[in-house]
This record gives sequence, C-alpha cells and structure tokens, in this order.
Amino acid sequence: MKKILFVINTMGRAGAEMALLELLRCLVKYDGLELSLFVLTGQGEMISQVPEEVKLLNKNFDECSVLLPEGKRHLMKTSAKALFKNGTVFRLFPYLVKQFLDMVKCKRIQPDKLLWRVLSDSAVRFEDEFDLAVAYIEGGSAYYVADHVRAKKKAAFFHVDYSMAGYTRSMDKECYIKYDKTFMVSDEVKEAFLSMYPECTSKTEVFHNLIDQNRILSMAEEPGGFSDEYQGIRILTVGRLTRQKDFVQSVRAMKFLKEKGVNARWYILGDGEQRSVLDSLIRQLGLTEDFILLGMTENPYNYIKQSDIYVHATRYEGKSIAIQEAQVLGKPILVSDCSGNREQVINGVDGLLCELTPEAIAEGVKQLIENEALREQYGKMAAKKHMTEHKETEKLLSLLR
Repeated sequence: MKKILFVINTMGRAGAEMALLELLRCLVKYDGLELSLFVLTGQGEMISQVPEEVKLLNKNFDECSVLLPEGKRHLMKTSAKALFKNGTVFRLFPYLVKQFLDMVKCKRIQPDKLLWRVLSDSAVRFEDEFDLAVAYIEGGSAYYVADHVRAKKKAAFFHVDYSMAGYTRSMDKECYIKYDKTFMVSDEVKEAFLSMYPECTSKTEVFHNLIDQNRILSMAEEPGGFSDEYQGIRILTVGRLTRQKDFVQSVRAMKFLKEKGVNARWYILGDGEQRSVLDSLIRQLGLTEDFILLGMTENPYNYIKQSDIYVHATRYEGKSIAIQEAQVLGKPILVSDCSGNREQVINGVDGLLCELTPEAIAEGVKQLIENEALREQYGKMAAKKHMTEHKETEKLLSLLR
C-alpha cells in the first residue's frame, strides 16, 4: 500500500481546489493507494466534496468560506493563533520584516503571502513517513511539505504565473529546490516558473487540470440557473471577486455597452473581498439592473449552459477551469490576452482575445452579441476542444515507482 499525502492551503470554491477534487476522484479508482489530505488553514466549503476514501488529517475543520465575512474572521483567528504558537512570531520576525519591506519597495503589499509562512511553520507535524507528499498549490502548502513533511518523494503543483502572483525566491526560501518534481498547469506557467528557478528545468513538466466532462454536462441539465426571466443576451463570468480577476474592468465595459444601446445583462458567479467595491461602482454607474453579482453557487453549470456569452477578462491566470467548463458546454468565449488565457482560447477560432481595458472588452462582447452565427461557430469549436484525460495521473504516480 502506497501512502500519498496531499496538502492544500484551503478548500474554498476556487480553481485549484476543484482541480484537486477531480484528481482525488480519479486516484481513488486505483488499487494500492492510501490517500490523505491536510488543509493548512483547516477551512473551506468544498471539503464535503472530498471522496470518502480520502482520509482528512485535520482534527478540526470549519466549512465556512474564506471569501465570506464569517470565514474571513475565522481565518484571521487561525492566523493569530499560529503567529503566537510556540514563539512562531519571534522565530519568523526577521523573515517577516524583510518580506514586508520588499513588498513596500515593489509597491505591492500582500499580507496573505506572509501568513502562509506563519501557518506553515506553526502547523501540526505528522510522525508518519509518506511514499509521496504533494503540495497542491503554491505558498503555504509548498512551504509545509518542503520543510515539515517526511516523505520518500515530494511533488509541488503551481497554478499561477510565479512573478505575476507576487512570489519571490526569497519569500519561498527557495523551497522548490527540495522537490523531486514540480508540476505546472500550463506551458506559460512553466516558463514563468523556470525563469525564476532555472535549475529545476529537468524536474519540471506540465500537468493539465483534470475535469470530468460527463459530470459537467449532467449537472448543467439539473434544475436551477437564472430566475430573473430576462429575455436579452446573458453574459456570464465565474470567478472570485479579487484583484487578480479585476472585475472593475468588466463593470466599466458594461457601462460602454449600455451607452451603445446594447441589450444585454452581465452576471457574475463568485464572491470575494472586492464585493463592496464592485457594488459601489455598479451603483455609481447606474448598472444595478445590468451587472448582477449573484454570489456563490453549488452548481454553476446550469448558469453557464443558459448564458449566451462567457467572458473571462483577468490580469493573469494559470489555467482557468472556468474557461474549460464553458468550453465543455459549448459557449463562445471572450478572454483577456494574458498568461494562461491565451493558451486556452485561439483567437478567431474558438473565441476572442482582447486587451484588459473596458473599451476592448466592450468591443469584443459587442462583436459577439451582434453576430449570432459567429457565436454559434465559436461555441461548436470550443466544445470540440480536446480536454485532458486521466492519463495525466500517471505523471504523478510514476514518482512512486
């Protein structure tokens, strides 16, 4: 029996967490594997979807979303306890000061990046030695597996553009050098990572996100979805309301569309720390009936199926599962021309690329709205795209041999 440990920062409703769930669903089908999961924060609403065959190592777990006020308060309490546990704050003080000053120098302060090291170094240790330990996301889980897990082999997954996400070798304490394998979700993510860790070239490869197409198609047929009886064009975006997703640009794009007399309504599925900012901007621009923040949902697929256009205009991506899901459901897609997105959509073939500006986004959406034949063409091509098969798991399991 081979023992595999997976470590992730949270189990909130986000792309990496959903990709991990699909990987676990695939791995439980293999004989001879004992799968365990440790969630660094001990928090996240997606924990109920972990296969029952996977052993959760957290003694206590809170299912509240880290994106909601209650969940944020719980996470802050967890972080505060970690900071003062066994003198963690004193041991890490020089590190925290240096990283904070580096962030100030770069004019990009990211407190969460500092908390990952705190949570990692104060987390529970396990006496067991695993055959394989997997840090499934960058940050805390990568630090924890590298420094505090006993395993014969170690692998790390990266889901975002390394430098765009704000990571540095100093912040990571060069932890990725300790791994036997580093998996990147796309070629662009791989290129960005190796530009910072060139010595990891021989042990780095692409591991595409796994998605269950049949499950998506089935859930898209379930009751639910839009309930406002709107009859015009429905635009949809799925994503967390964060700086990375940059929904401010989309809100302003919708203002341009309304000024041009376009009959459409834009919906967002997701939540996050920028909700109040977006609510304020929507009211300020007079878009309360045109740009709708729906919050989170257990089943986004019936919404995607019922929409006319899918838009994913973000600052950067690793490889968006939301885009893949929209492609499975045959939706015409407009994405911003950035790392990750341009690897998933071929401009003029199965969708459109645009600059991340309100004007460019509005023009791309308007082009799709005014050309039904083009929407149909892009949707058919998107549905034909080859999605990753479960053979990807062999890349991971080969480390056990």
